[in-house]
Amino acid sequence: MKPRWAALAAAVIAGLSLCTAAPASAAPAVKPPVVKCTFTPTPENPAARPVLRPLPFALTRGTIDVTFHYNYGPVTVRLNAGGAAPCAVANMASLVLQHFYDRSQCWRLTNSARLGVLQCGDLYEVEKGGPGYKFPDEVTGAETYERGTVAMGNQGPGTNGSEFFIVHSFAHIPANYSVLGHVVRGMDVLDRIVAAGIIPSERGPLDGLPAKPVKIERVTFGV
Repeated sequence: MKPRWAALAAAVIAGLSLCTAAPASAAPAVKPPVVKCTFTPTPENPAARPVLRPLPFALTRGTIDVTFHYNYGPVTVRLNAGGAAPCAVANMASLVLQHFYDRSQCWRLTNSARLGVLQCGDLYEVEKGGPGYKFPDEVTGAETYERGTVAMGNQGPGTNGSEFFIVHSFAHIPANYSVLGHVVRGMDVLDRIVAAGIIPSERGPLDGLPAKPVKIERVTFGV
């Protein structure tokens, strides 16, 4: 019996050694090719334009180029489905496909030491006029918002819809906003928008309507 117990003990010790060593040699976790998304209707805040909710899943591979044709000129954004926010990317692609953003206006421009962004996607006014649904945040806590970053705007946790912002300088804000991708062409367009000035508001002298209206004439796929 003694040799048998010795063999069993040796096996247990070997197993513990393997378990201890596993984290150091384990391959990094691979993101699944598809993730589940939850788009919840908001009857209290109906759609500003009739659109279908996106499919309840999103791909986690590849990029999508989307061009916003502003009255100032085109801005091309590369949406990154392989990043932390694949559902947000799928949502924007769905809204572009359904022409939700066409013939809309951007209601907020900021240029303070804390926040330098152009905010678009609300059809009526700031934070009013969404797609009639919401979906959860997709953040890791490590998000940064440097110049050219495109991210979802929201009115609190889990309230994403159609609103988004483009960082024209920098944004010193908490990592609470899902990052969609980055501008790959047209930052000079954003610079011209900022140079035209801001109409002061109750939020401050450098946070309000663009001095010259900023309009999205249409949005297309590709550069």
